[in-house]
Amino acid sequence: MIVHPTGKFDNAPADNKSIEVVPLAAAMGAEIRRVRLASLSDEAFAEVRAALFRHKMIYFRDQDLTHGQQEAFAARFGPFAEDAYTKGVAGHPNVQPLIKEAGTRPGVIFGSGWHTDSPFLKEPPAISMLYGVDIPPWGGDTIWANAALAYATLSDTLRTMIAPLRVHMSMGLVLSSAQQHQKADDTPIGRLAATKGMERLPDEVARKVEGSYHPLVRTHPVTGEKSLYFDQTYSAGIEGLTAAEAEPLLKFLVGHITQPAFTCRLRWAPKTFALWDNRLCVHQAFNDHDPFRRELYRCTIAGEAPT
Repeated sequence: MIVHPTGKFDNAPADNKSIEVVPLAAAMGAEIRRVRLASLSDEAFAEVRAALFRHKMIYFRDQDLTHGQQEAFAARFGPFAEDAYTKGVAGHPNVQPLIKEAGTRPGVIFGSGWHTDSPFLKEPPAISMLYGVDIPPWGGDTIWANAALAYATLSDTLRTMIAPLRVHMSMGLVLSSAQQHQKADDTPIGRLAATKGMERLPDEVARKVEGSYHPLVRTHPVTGEKSLYFDQTYSAGIEGLTAAEAEPLLKFLVGHITQPAFTCRLRWAPKTFALWDNRLCVHQAFNDHDPFRRELYRCTIAGEAPT
């Protein structure tokens, strides 16, 4: 542990009337109890939404949801975001399957490596959601880190130094890794691997490799919190700095944001539904559940250009 965050963040629950909130860790995360997502009242939904922005990641156990019900609940948060990797299920284009079949050993597992979802887009998703259907008996956890807490623990001097910087977010590293280590197939990473040897990348892939430049420190449009907007997977450099100049800063930020004191970890179970604030969290999935099958479904809610 590099930094102890005592006094920088309070993960205690608010005074709720319609839901019960049980914090998961000191740094972030909470379980929401006494609700059914398929029939959530407006009052309860308002408390769920507030809990999401307070705790950064929230989750629910034992939720029976069809694709349509998942899609309907997600839509209460706003319009759906562009999905940069996957195709929706039949009849529900905004419900994205994330499935790893039993016995498969992909060279690159989808969701591995610390990242925020699709930051290479000009308007990255604001909120991400996952519903677990088929869950391994062990392994396959997801871990999150609170990038707002990470920012709050930086020195005043470093915060002043990085305030004007913009980070280049690109799919390039994921594409390169897929081409080197994954066979071509009809999975999100396998479709990237299929571009190996092409003289010209498909326009949609080229657009995401070109990526976008976003503030290294962004301000949350709902809560006003400042956070680091940076990750290990998609951050390709810093505008105005050479690669050699940017490297030590990027290396420091990876280690700083993802230290254990800023994280929470979720043990999935069937019928678990989790959602998180993609504006100020990074997360990763673990490739530690061979030979078991893992099936989840994702929705993402549209965000704005970070400022």
